[in-house]
Amino acid sequence: MSVVEHVREMAAAGLHSNVRLLSGLLLTMSGNNPELFSPSQKYQLLVYHADSLFHDKEYRNAVSKYTMALQQKKALSKTSKVRPSTGSAASTPQSQCLPSEIEVKYKMAECYTMLKQDKDAIAILDGIPSRQRTPKINMMLANLYKKAGQERSSVTSYKEVLRQCPLALDAILGLLSLSVKGAEVASMTINIIQSIPNLDWLSVWIKAYAFVHTGDNTRAINTICSLEKKSLLRDNVDLLGSLADLYFRAGDNKNSILKFEQAQMLDPYLIKGMDVYGYLLAREGRLEDVENLGCRLFNISDQHAEPWVVSGCHSFYSKRYSRALYLGAKAIQLNSNSVQALLLKGAALRNMGRVQEAIIHFREAIRLAPCRLDCYEGLIECYLASNSIREAMVMANNVYKTLGANAQTLTLLATVCLEDPVTQEKAKTLLDKALTQRPDYIKAVVKKAELLSREQKYEDGIALLRNALANQSDCVLHRILGDFLVAVNEYQEAMDQYSIALSLDPNDQKSLEGLQKMEKEESPTDATQEEDVDDMEGSGEEGDLEGSDSEAAQWADQEQWFGMQ
Repeated sequence: MSVVEHVREMAAAGLHSNVRLLSGLLLTMSGNNPELFSPSQKYQLLVYHADSLFHDKEYRNAVSKYTMALQQKKALSKTSKVRPSTGSAASTPQSQCLPSEIEVKYKMAECYTMLKQDKDAIAILDGIPSRQRTPKINMMLANLYKKAGQERSSVTSYKEVLRQCPLALDAILGLLSLSVKGAEVASMTINIIQSIPNLDWLSVWIKAYAFVHTGDNTRAINTICSLEKKSLLRDNVDLLGSLADLYFRAGDNKNSILKFEQAQMLDPYLIKGMDVYGYLLAREGRLEDVENLGCRLFNISDQHAEPWVVSGCHSFYSKRYSRALYLGAKAIQLNSNSVQALLLKGAALRNMGRVQEAIIHFREAIRLAPCRLDCYEGLIECYLASNSIREAMVMANNVYKTLGANAQTLTLLATVCLEDPVTQEKAKTLLDKALTQRPDYIKAVVKKAELLSREQKYEDGIALLRNALANQSDCVLHRILGDFLVAVNEYQEAMDQYSIALSLDPNDQKSLEGLQKMEKEESPTDATQEEDVDDMEGSGEEGDLEGSDSEAAQWADQEQWFGMQ
């Protein structure tokens, strides 16, 4: 057995560090004495050495060695053409042991993707003739084409994957995400469904995710629920995660959290979707739970975006925007396709006053997830923050037309209309339509209450809020109800509402301030004494309080739009 064969055996055994050391020494020997190894042996040594570098994540070095290996293979091919085969039996096994040139190019493409050089990855894979492309090459090409915006080429590559492997479910999702009709995709799997028992669920699965990618959340939820209820697919973590995400998109945060918790109980090491789960917990003021979730995820893996996003949500809702910005950037570095990371970073930039940079991130989130309303909400909030009401109105109208007239899009459009005195009546009509569709939709209730407050229709506002709170409990709704009750001099019940709001979210500053104000009004003697002290000391405490109100109001406004769904 030759020394090269020993290197090959170690490579096959996964002894990468050993291969790296020995192949490095042998390549140096070959450089000093070119006659020491044959061209085919040198080709093998270069490939095995490059593989060991790849395993050590030294991607640039690996690309360099793979390139040298391909050059050596090219020279070897020319030599074999010049020297025709002598019929010797010894040459056959040697040629069979040579590493595949196609596999070398695939590894090079993997290195380029790790280095974020997608154009180079596409170029190296494009150089492989279509007939020689394996399913994994077509899959990588499809994903790269999709990322580069070359949708037609991406569809072709995904279809080729399905032609070779009709049960490649991620390729199916890829086609559906590129607006290929569900019926067309299902037709590519019909033969395999009919020939294998217990695969009848696949056509329903394709139908469900077709609804997901067209933004029809209601039908997607119903279809996945029908799948999940089947005994063979009950308690599937992927289906539960999809349901949780769909409820989130539909604005049903309660059911979304419930499904995420179920999935987490079934798989304690689950990472996918945990960024959204962490965001929802943070929005509810459960910051201790968010912190615990972040620690748990970091213990599972710090090479995924999700742990960084969860920690970023904790920082954002603790008003540490600079840290949230850093954590969001780190998440994007790990996964440039993480929508939640883009929303986190965009929201942090917006709250730091860097609105134009925030707009770039929200636009990228929209490109990656055109059916997610929270991406548009973030962008529209940036437009409103920069007084670009016209751009906000154009975007809100586009969302309304694209995603359809549902409670969420109606409320979003109404939110923009509320910014312009001319369109107040239109806002009222839109909110009434939204609440007719979903009387419990919190965002619509909040905006309708805001409108009623402007009109000083406090009794109507109280009735609206009581009705919304009949079947749910929400910090913001309880706090606004407290404000309305103060306006009609129902002080005791107002205090009760502020207390309930604080029990739901102890960090809600507006509820705390409302409660403190009520307590002061209940003890006028103390309040008078405080005023005397203020007059004597000239402390300017009132000014400080006003600044606090302003800051809390700004925070509440910003919080409302951070990646909401």
